[in-house]
Amino acid sequence: QLQACGGGLVQAGGSLRLSCAASGRTFSNYVMGWFRQAPGKEREFVASITWRSGYTNYADSVKGRFTISRDTAKNTVYLQMNSLKPEDTAVYYCAAKHFAGNYDSWGQGTQVTVSS
Repeated sequence: QLQACGGGLVQAGGSLRLSCAASGRTFSNYVMGWFRQAPGKEREFVASITWRSGYTNYADSVKGRFTISRDTAKNTVYLQMNSLKPEDTAVYYCAAKHFAGNYDSWGQGTQVTVSS
């Protein structure tokens, strides 16, 4: 089970930190990801991190602004979002997948709104 929180309303240039609390399984062989979906658009990949090694991957649109991290003791994944832009407005979802599989566990989504 994945529980995301931390969304809200922020002005352009501001920051937010999203959290995703994971439970119900051992995640050591998993990849944790953040995705987002803006109104009228397809869901898109934002960032991912391997649970064991902490290897990260980012969409080009967020590189240098967003940072994904995990706290293995708390079973929580974070997405630190800085220099937010209005085009970052979306519902953000955390997700999990085994190394060899597709994302098959999804959190409920948290709304991020960036005003200009």
